[in-house]
Amino acid sequence: MRILITNDDGINAPGLEVLTEIATAIAGPGGEVWTVAPAFEQSGVGHCISYTHPMMIAKLAPRRFAAEGSPADCVLAAIYDVLQGARPDLVLSGVNRGNNAAENVLYSGTIGGAMEAALQGIPAIALSQFMGPETDGLADPFETARTHGAAVVRALLERGIWTGDDYRTFYNVNFPPVPAAAVKGTRVAPQGFRRDTSFAVEPHISPSGRKFLWIKGGPQHTPTLPGSDAAVNLEGYIAVTPMRADLTAHDLLADLQARLA
Repeated sequence: MRILITNDDGINAPGLEVLTEIATAIAGPGGEVWTVAPAFEQSGVGHCISYTHPMMIAKLAPRRFAAEGSPADCVLAAIYDVLQGARPDLVLSGVNRGNNAAENVLYSGTIGGAMEAALQGIPAIALSQFMGPETDGLADPFETARTHGAAVVRALLERGIWTGDDYRTFYNVNFPPVPAAAVKGTRVAPQGFRRDTSFAVEPHISPSGRKFLWIKGGPQHTPTLPGSDAAVNLEGYIAVTPMRADLTAHDLLADLQARLA
């Protein structure tokens, strides 16, 4: 199996090292693992592509490349340049430092990389490690993803639902903020929503007197509705969420058509 890995934390991120281990286990002795990841951190860029300016790409080692672009850029660079037409059988994106559950999904470059792979017709899985008080004290904060990651990916490849329609299914996996031994199992969960919290800005005045705004996130341990992604994570379960890039509110189509007729 030929596997492409990418992330949004950057080529030197510890989570990418974890993902390399996971991908190597899945690819097997005769497989290939290719890395094309952002040269610098790209957290929060979503499904952005560098449409208006070129990006430099550099080979760092055999099958290992850094591109000055987003995770979606990296997937495109891999498919159409690095691999020279030898398309990957699977794209893995992550392992992100921090959860990509609930509303974080909409901002996540980790999700963006998996989404671009799905749009290119390639099976894709995004993986993220929820952080919290119980992971802060671990020698390896990615312990849970490192321990359980390959098994989750293998289960999805063997028993997951991989649609072949225009907006293909891809998967979002979030590992809970607990030690590996404390994981209770896996739950298939819809994307949740953290109520009464959101991204915002915080103004700061520089020494020169100019105002700068920092984007800041809300509390990450705010529960979502029971059974949804962040909720099951906080209960100690691995959350698996099937996703599509189609943003249409299909449940409203017929009613809206009747109202506007």
